[in-house]
Amino acid sequence: MRRARFARVMCAPLLMGVLALVGCQKSPGASGSLNDTSASKSPSGYGLVFLGVDECASRGKGSAEVPCTSEKAQARVIARYDGKQSQGPACPGPTDFVLHISESSTYDEDGDGSVPKGYACMRNLESPHPGDPGGGGGPRTIVGDCVYTAGKGEVRETACDGSGENEPEFKVRSAVRGRDKCPDSTELYVQLGGSKPVGCAVPA
Repeated sequence: MRRARFARVMCAPLLMGVLALVGCQKSPGASGSLNDTSASKSPSGYGLVFLGVDECASRGKGSAEVPCTSEKAQARVIARYDGKQSQGPACPGPTDFVLHISESSTYDEDGDGSVPKGYACMRNLESPHPGDPGGGGGPRTIVGDCVYTAGKGEVRETACDGSGENEPEFKVRSAVRGRDKCPDSTELYVQLGGSKPVGCAVPA
């Protein structure tokens, strides 16, 4: 067996705006000052809370909250948090993409004239689901995902079925607390973050 290497997952660039798609998420951080409006709370209904859980949004430039019955609806909120994404909880595993909500007075969810900065974890209403294991995308790398070498000590996600622009080189088989917990067949350690921050990857 070749000696296993260690690599971190490179993040996609951030698109700025009132709503911005986020292509990669850092590992969870302290969340004591963050307001959790995730699935643990009941759905708010369209318009009551801006991009509350179970509400829907369009995609692309100028993404906006829309009724889930609208033909423009393309994704549903499965979790929502106030504050900076880098300091908040990680999105749930099936998240396909993240909408970054800039602080704004355009949308008003409680009558005070402003919406706080936050982020919404989104799930596409229809396939494809890049956040699923092996899907080649999503805000975080999870067990079942495939990666390719993107630079020295760096990897990027790609679809395991080879449908992406880059062929898969390694597949994350398990997530563990430390490298010593990976099986002997491991050829690449992938930085995942979370409570089990090391991904044990083998050739795809």
